[in-house]
Amino acid sequence: MKIEIDKPQNMFLEDIVSNVKGITLKSDAELHQMRLAARVVSAVIELLLESIRPGIKAKDLDGIADSEIKRLGAKPSFKGYRGFPATICVSFNEEIVHGIPGERIVSDGDVLSLDVGAIVGGYHSDSAVTVAVGEVGSEVLDLIEATRLSLEEGISKVVPGNRIGDVSSAIQNFAESRGYGVVREYVGHGIGRALHEEPSVPNFGDPGKGLLLRPGMVIAVEPMLNMGSWRTRVLKDDWTVVTEDGGLSAHFEHTIAITEKGAEVLTRRTHEIVS
Repeated sequence: MKIEIDKPQNMFLEDIVSNVKGITLKSDAELHQMRLAARVVSAVIELLLESIRPGIKAKDLDGIADSEIKRLGAKPSFKGYRGFPATICVSFNEEIVHGIPGERIVSDGDVLSLDVGAIVGGYHSDSAVTVAVGEVGSEVLDLIEATRLSLEEGISKVVPGNRIGDVSSAIQNFAESRGYGVVREYVGHGIGRALHEEPSVPNFGDPGKGLLLRPGMVIAVEPMLNMGSWRTRVLKDDWTVVTEDGGLSAHFEHTIAITEKGAEVLTRRTHEIVS
């Protein structure tokens, strides 16, 4: 999801979602459907992580995801969305988000970001993960781990009575204290019947500011950290977002329901490390 700097709006690339009015609070029945969709997303990511190896084509990962989503009785969230041509986003190295899988071959040393969405009963869930393929330097592993931990920092602030800015600032402070650029133009979002709903959930901001978090809200929090500047550009395919300076990037995302007790991470994977 993209925003204009200093003028946040609910966007996916250049697409402004103008027909969403206000914030939707999900009923128990709606949350049930989103939990089912989240289980599909989590299972697909687990399968993809097991399938990644040097020599595999990105389009083969896309095919694995497409087949598994359908086998589990769900539909892909991304395929055909505003013309996106694939089931998942596969972003390599300096690519931040929205990478089109295609014929590209995964190589030893690549940094691979996978973004997966699924629909069950008309409701979406969305999650992303970044992994290193084969042998990489410690600085690459540090980037990936810092991005994962920045998401956990944000999740820790997803509680009723907090505000969006509390989530945003927790991510920003953690990431920038470690020297990483925090992407500004692409942010988290509300999610439910639409893949991208209000509110926008930036990965930068001020604590105590922004929309009040309430039980029944469901948001996708997705920090994107760069090894260098936060600035981005879009490739000629009009989808793939890359770092402006060519530095490596990492991306993690979870769909999170806000309950009376706090955050319920719907897309948490069975074997996921939680810190």
